[in-house]
Amino acid sequence: MTTNDNHGFSTRAIHAGQTPDETTGAVIPPVHFSTTYAQDGIGGLRNGYEYGRGTNPTRDALQQQLAALEGGAHALSFASGLAAEDALLRAVLEPGDHVLMGDDVYGGTHRLVRRIFGQWGIGLTTMDFSDLDGVRTMIGQLAPKVLWLETPSNPLMKVTDVAALAEIAHDAGILVVVDNTFATPYLQTPLALGADVVVHSTTKYLGGHSDVVGGALVLNDDELASRVGFQQFAAGAVSGPMDAWLTTRGIKTLAVRMDRHCHNAQAVAEAMVGHAGVARVLYPGLDSHPGHALAARQMRGFGGMVSLDLTGGEGAARRFCESLEVFTLAESLGGVESLVNYPSEMTHASVRGTALEVPASIVRLSVGIEDAADLVADVEQALARL
Repeated sequence: MTTNDNHGFSTRAIHAGQTPDETTGAVIPPVHFSTTYAQDGIGGLRNGYEYGRGTNPTRDALQQQLAALEGGAHALSFASGLAAEDALLRAVLEPGDHVLMGDDVYGGTHRLVRRIFGQWGIGLTTMDFSDLDGVRTMIGQLAPKVLWLETPSNPLMKVTDVAALAEIAHDAGILVVVDNTFATPYLQTPLALGADVVVHSTTKYLGGHSDVVGGALVLNDDELASRVGFQQFAAGAVSGPMDAWLTTRGIKTLAVRMDRHCHNAQAVAEAMVGHAGVARVLYPGLDSHPGHALAARQMRGFGGMVSLDLTGGEGAARRFCESLEVFTLAESLGGVESLVNYPSEMTHASVRGTALEVPASIVRLSVGIEDAADLVADVEQALARL
């Protein structure tokens, strides 16, 4: 089956890049493990395939799938989300350039720009992107090359107006990059809102089963895609064929999984509102969330991530994380199983002492697709132990 832009999300997720095998008719295309390809004479490449670091049919299939879901002309699949970010930044930045970043992003992204690119002469400033006038002022002062945002953000679940920021940034000739990992293309398509590049940790919801590490970039600009592709080829940060195949398999069920993630997260969030042990419930699906109206406009659902600000502070947060029984205490997110994370000591330990430091009272829940009643009961029993 061929797909086109008029097909629905699940049709594209299942069929884009997934043409049955020409030789056997196998509905699931084979995994191509070959590192090299026979040439029909010197330079006579078959369909452009030469060497596995440059091209691989299984990786190409995943890239077609990713581009179809995000509505982009180009997609590149990487060994990890940070590998994707690194290749993009290497392609667009030079010593002396500046990155303007939201003040709540994945700690690894901040670490990459601050500690790796900072040594290469790249400046970094973080700020609250809800202050659009402040963004205009900061752009005028810094003349950044890149504006980098996550929405919803990790782990404080801030919602950022992609279209408004893209308009402001583009007026100043700035590249707009959106990390869409939390939302996924099922719930949000940043390119359609004006972003230039979408970043994913495909390890999370796209893979969806906590069994594969990967990353991706999706974009429309032909020249930029070529530059990023060169960085990927030259530095070698490609996804392996089995990783690409596992990611493709996960994506095929993304829509049904995200529907369940959203349903369960809403149930958990609503159950926590007003609980004596919870000072704040951070979930954009709640009417009380400051970004609720914006999220309702630019997203098609509110996602599976919920953060709780516990009234008992650090001690309560630590006890809570260690008292859950259905939720597993672990890094990462977006798998079918529910996970709890303590950002201050885990995913965001690298930003302690910076403007992005996460309060010690915050816990982050990746709400899985188990029975919602069991998840709510688990959170409630953990809170009862505090």
